[in-house]
Amino acid sequence: MQTSPPPYAIAGKQTIAQTSDLRVTLMDFAPGQEIPWHRHNAVDDTSFCLKGSVEISTRNPSEVEVIAPGEFKRIPAGTPHRVRCLGPEPCRVLLVQGVGAYDFLPA
Repeated sequence: MQTSPPPYAIAGKQTIAQTSDLRVTLMDFAPGQEIPWHRHNAVDDTSFCLKGSVEISTRNPSEVEVIAPGEFKRIPAGTPHRVRCLGPEPCRVLLVQGVGAYDFLPA
């Protein structure tokens, strides 16, 4: 499990729940902020948009999807992806990661 700070900065990040195989995080983004390209070896990311417009991009396969409040996107383990706030208003995302050991690998 990662213990060092992530290699990015966003407006807010709060861990809601965490075990050795599952993490739930509430994240706030200012317009233009992003979590840069990365992947995870074992965990899937499921991002639920709670506020604003969230762009989720993937490589292999190459896709760009914008999700709005009430929508979600699942990224399978091993898939390089990026998450960013499109603006013009802030966005909020509830991120569920699991099942498996968390890692953050720049891609």
